[in-house]
Amino acid sequence: MSAPLTVGAVAYTPNVVTIWEGMRDYFAGTPAEMDFVLFSNYGRQVDALLQGTIDVAWNTNLAWVRTVAQTNGACRALAMRDTDTVFKTMFLARAGSGLGGLADLKGRRLALGSRDSAQSAILPVHFLTHAGLGDGEVKLLRIDSDVGKHGDTGRSELDALRAVLEDRADAAAIGINTWEAIGRDELMPGALEAFWESPVYSHCNFTALPALSQERSAPWVEHLLAMNWDDPSHRPILEMEGLRRWVAPRLEGYEALFKAVHEQGIGPRW
Repeated sequence: MSAPLTVGAVAYTPNVVTIWEGMRDYFAGTPAEMDFVLFSNYGRQVDALLQGTIDVAWNTNLAWVRTVAQTNGACRALAMRDTDTVFKTMFLARAGSGLGGLADLKGRRLALGSRDSAQSAILPVHFLTHAGLGDGEVKLLRIDSDVGKHGDTGRSELDALRAVLEDRADAAAIGINTWEAIGRDELMPGALEAFWESPVYSHCNFTALPALSQERSAPWVEHLLAMNWDDPSHRPILEMEGLRRWVAPRLEGYEALFKAVHEQGIGPRW
């Protein structure tokens, strides 16, 4: 039997350890056993994948774009969450603000999350540009609360919302997962409203290099996709990782981010 597949993940919250211990247990005793390595940031994780220290990286969309750039497109996506195929950026303002779309942000202040967050910094600027709002037409307040984590902690997005509530910004851009969590937890009820939401795009995926053969990766992906929401032993892991089922990658959903990274001159490393 070959050695267990080594999967890298970023420790952006304490329950990441619980999630990946559960994943390791799920794969134990199968033809696709795995172990995991945790990293403090996505730059380190991408480096480890390129150096062959890990076999698979659980990457954000920006980490995927960076890996594609550094491998000249030789990497491949293995799978993603169902929620990763329908990700959106939400533009929020105080309730009753009167903002009705991106054009209404001209001359106003927009709070953005950490500069390496696709959902709350990179893509929002892309959406503004394609709405005809050029440099300087919207005053950007950048809040770099969790650089290196690609916005995974949600801290910078909450800080952006706080800037709106404290009248330091007229609006904020955040990921739909943070917006839905605010609603579920009934945080700031009635204080904020969404006035624009982006088209859907893809978020995280499991990324591998050509060095990982199909013979080794295929059984692992097959067993991953077999996780079942209705199985009480599987559901806690799925709930903590924010999905109901694992699905095949939707690569076309990364097109907007590739364009945004090119437009904004963002290099292959962050």
